[in-house]
Amino acid sequence: MGRENQTRMSEFILLGLSSLWETQVSLFVLFLAMYLVTVLGNFLIMLLIRLDSRLKTPMYFFLSVLSFVDVCYTNSTVPQMLVHFLSARKSIPFYSCVLQLLISLAMGSAEFFLLGAMAYDRYVAVCHPLHYTVIMHGELCLGLAAGCLVTGFMNSLMQTIITFQLPLCRKVVNHFACEMLAMLRLACVDTSFNKGFLMIMLPFSLVLSSYGRIVIAILHIHSAQGRSKAFGTCASHLTVVSMCFGTAIFTYLGPRSAYSVEGEKMVALFYAVVAPMLNPLIYSLRNKEVMAALTKVLEKFKG
Repeated sequence: MGRENQTRMSEFILLGLSSLWETQVSLFVLFLAMYLVTVLGNFLIMLLIRLDSRLKTPMYFFLSVLSFVDVCYTNSTVPQMLVHFLSARKSIPFYSCVLQLLISLAMGSAEFFLLGAMAYDRYVAVCHPLHYTVIMHGELCLGLAAGCLVTGFMNSLMQTIITFQLPLCRKVVNHFACEMLAMLRLACVDTSFNKGFLMIMLPFSLVLSSYGRIVIAILHIHSAQGRSKAFGTCASHLTVVSMCFGTAIFTYLGPRSAYSVEGEKMVALFYAVVAPMLNPLIYSLRNKEVMAALTKVLEKFKG
C-alpha cells in the first residue's frame, strides 16, 4: 500500500516557515537580501582568487572551491523558498524534490570533506612550513577537491535513493525544502536509524587529528608572536569548522528529543543561508591578503 502511494505521489506540499502573509513578505525581503549577499560575496571571493597572483596558493584554492560549493548549496533551496514566500500553494513536483535533495545533500557532504581537506592544509602549513609548497602541490590539491566533490555526490546519490525508496504515506512536508530528515518523517516505516554518522564523523576526525597536531606544534613555539601568527593562519577555518560541524552533530547525531521540528528548520536555514553568507566575510575580513586584493580590484574600477 505504501509503495502504491509513493508511485501515485506527483508532488509534495511544503509548509515553509510561516502561514501568515505579513510574516512571509517580511521573510521574503530578509532572505532575498541575504541570498544576494551570499551569491555576490562568494562570487567575489572566487573572482579575487582567480585575478590576484598573491592568492594562487593551496589555501585560497580550497577557499574558492568552498565558495563554489556554498553557491551551489544556496541555489539548491533558497530561490524556491523565496518563490514560495509569495505563493498561495507551496508545492514542488516529485522529481524536483528528488533533485533538490540530491544537490543540497551532495554539496553539504562535499563541504564537510572539504573542511577536512582544508584542516590538513593548515596542518602542513603550521607543522611543515618549509615543505608546504612541496607537499601541497597542485595535483594533490586538485585531487583532494575532486575527491571531496565526488564523495559528496556519491553519498548524496545513495542517501537520496534510499530515502525515496521508502514507502511514503504523506505528501505534506513540514519544512521549507526537501531536506532528508523532513522527508524521512513522511515514511510509513521506522526511520530512526542514522544515515549521516560516517559522512560527518569521517571528515570531523580528520579535522580533530589535524588540529590536535597543530596545537602540539604551536605549544612548542617559544615566542608569543610566533604562536599568535601560527594560530592566526587557522582562526578563520576553525571558526567555520566550529559552526558547520557543531550544528551538524547537534542535528544529525543528537537524540531526536533534543530538538523540535522548528529547531530543525532553523538549523537547515543556517546551512542554506547564514553559513554561506558568513564564510566569505569570515575569510576576508580577517585576511589582509584578501582585503589587499579587493582594494586592488576596486582601484582598477575607479581608475
